[in-house]
Amino acid sequence: MSELPVVVVGAGPVGLAAAAQLLERGLEPLVLERGDRAGAAVAAWRHVRLFSSWSELVDPAAGRLLEPTGWIRPDSSGYPTGHEWAESYLRPLADALGGRVRFGAEVVGVARRGRDRVVDSGRDAEPFSVHVRAADGAEERVFARAVIDASGTWVGVNPLGGEGLPAIGEAAAADRIVYRVPDLGDTATRDRYAGRHIVVAGSGHSALTALVALSGLTEQDSSTRISWVLRRGGIGNTFGGGEADQLPARGALGKRAQAAVEAGLITVVTGFRTETVERDAAGRLTLVSAAGQRLEEVDEVVTLTGFRPQLAWLSEIRLELDPTLQAPVRLAPLVDPNVHSCGTVYPHGAKELAHPEQDFYLAGMKSYGRAPTFLAQTGYEQVRSIAAELAGDHEAAARVELILAETGVCGGAGLFDDEDSAAGGCCGPAEPEVLTLSAPPARGN
Repeated sequence: MSELPVVVVGAGPVGLAAAAQLLERGLEPLVLERGDRAGAAVAAWRHVRLFSSWSELVDPAAGRLLEPTGWIRPDSSGYPTGHEWAESYLRPLADALGGRVRFGAEVVGVARRGRDRVVDSGRDAEPFSVHVRAADGAEERVFARAVIDASGTWVGVNPLGGEGLPAIGEAAAADRIVYRVPDLGDTATRDRYAGRHIVVAGSGHSALTALVALSGLTEQDSSTRISWVLRRGGIGNTFGGGEADQLPARGALGKRAQAAVEAGLITVVTGFRTETVERDAAGRLTLVSAAGQRLEEVDEVVTLTGFRPQLAWLSEIRLELDPTLQAPVRLAPLVDPNVHSCGTVYPHGAKELAHPEQDFYLAGMKSYGRAPTFLAQTGYEQVRSIAAELAGDHEAAARVELILAETGVCGGAGLFDDEDSAAGGCCGPAEPEVLTLSAPPARGN
């Protein structure tokens, strides 16, 4: 099988880094991307600025591949938007990889050639059979010596409902609910939210980004009001580590959100787990919690409660996933916010990402399952280790070549975007802050 490529699923930051790392190791990668360009998911949040600087967003092997092409490395101290990351790095990297990247190629299934999930006999001797569907509907099989699934979790958004399933009425209110950070630089989007009662649900960095952006509307127009819905009993460490965060932009984001709350631009509604979404004759929404609390006269809902991996197309692959996070079992204890409250993840590689299916790996955000706080650097370290392992360099695969920035957060629960983590963790327990639910006063449309 040595003549076969290593198939990489996804032409995002981690998938393209995997290809560069493999190529540097003398292995032939084939990147399959269902979108029409590199960084298709990144382009969907093109208006959002990253809190990692350029120095942390360029994979080392990818940088070495790009340098001979005349590529100009961005200023390492700058913080790009999603658009800038895609245009100035991901697309040039895909161009440098050339025909090793195929667009409009959706992977719809992976198996061992001639074997379903149940069959043991001769399994590891057979290549992977990757089923691919083109944009025109044509189907084919691609054989691979190994597979790295770096397809991410962008399409696997968590719902508004507090049980992990959509709330009753959530689907019927789909025209008033979005699951992405709104782009207020777009006139039509800005007009949609200005002068409205907006609910933002979620406690992660996406929610903080949306709150900071939307609070600007409130400053300009007092008829715009924002309710921030948290499932947890109090704000706790939601704002992050502030100046103690070793990623300064990440700490600054939390401080801006905190300032908006303290200025009265955002009303915090805690202990609210949405069970039902009701709609009145005028089309306005009422969110009803599992405890019967009501948040009324809602015009728009921005749901940013995290992501989950899409695993259905891996049904014939023998995965070993943690039952809680849906992350590889050796990785899960390092990222599980129920037991790891500090929000800082130790570097890890091929050993932690391995599965019973030999030479199959989940990498990037998908490897975290339902856990949050993933950094590009983490994914780059993952694929460096995987490429070394596939090349037979087990010493390099086991070596740690990355020191991740500390979050500055320790001793609290709820680092999970869907806010279900238990108190305590690696840095000791914390008492939850309990606040009383208070719906904001009603205002006109």
